[in-house]
Amino acid sequence: MTRDQFRFLERLRVRWAEIDAQQIVFNGHYLMYFDTALAGYWRRLALPYHETMRALEGDLYVRKATLEYFSSARYDDVIDVGVRCERVGHSSIQFECAVFKQATLLVSGTLIYVFADPVSQTSSRVPSALRDWLTGFETGCSMLTLRLDRWPALEADARRVRTQVFIEEQSVAQDMEWDAVDADAVHAVAYNAMGMPLGTGRGFFDASGAYRIGRMAVIASMRGSGVGRMILDALIENGKTRGAARVGLSAQTSALSFYRRAGFSEQGEVYEDASIPHIEMTRAIT
Repeated sequence: MTRDQFRFLERLRVRWAEIDAQQIVFNGHYLMYFDTALAGYWRRLALPYHETMRALEGDLYVRKATLEYFSSARYDDVIDVGVRCERVGHSSIQFECAVFKQATLLVSGTLIYVFADPVSQTSSRVPSALRDWLTGFETGCSMLTLRLDRWPALEADARRVRTQVFIEEQSVAQDMEWDAVDADAVHAVAYNAMGMPLGTGRGFFDASGAYRIGRMAVIASMRGSGVGRMILDALIENGKTRGAARVGLSAQTSALSFYRRAGFSEQGEVYEDASIPHIEMTRAIT
């Protein structure tokens, strides 16, 4: 089993609490690593786990787990945990998993889940949609689609995301969240295979004629999955097609690393907006 057999790999660092008296990772923790990586696998599929299972009217229950040990991870090792959907049966789904330290295989495993009714926990047929999403991802399909349009076309979905992120999660007042800019801006909304809106943002020219991006929001369960970068890149490209040479935005300081990776740099001092620390950032559009 090699790294290139996995489209998805989750990077972890071994913690002190995970080693045993032999100063190696306790054997049972590898199941925890697999479970952690599976959560990342669902994010890569752009499928928030609980919302997805609720929509499918079922849930996944472990039927069998087997592990094979080849070598040991130690404290502070950086490991990559691969997850691959190997087979979708009538009511079961088989995942192959592996832990690598660089190119070295440490542990491999097989996890078999059964799709079942969450109340009776009796097995039922794997929904065809779930089957298609899993096989599609493993064959290289993109799991996200992006719509770029004006406010009337995307208002309902953009409002849904922004309400969840800004109003409910960050306690931004409604009269501060909704403004006249929405009507003039181009909006981007990212959707998963279920048609569920996962993130949004807007691009517009301000009163000085500068192109700006704002109201960037991704639902909590999908952060770190590439949704935000997909939206940001689309809005930057929108500015480019409309003749902008630079793009500016007001970034929450907690998101600085995200914008730095996209080529933005800070301008000026930190200030508060809606009681949240922000800083101005800008980059050239090339």
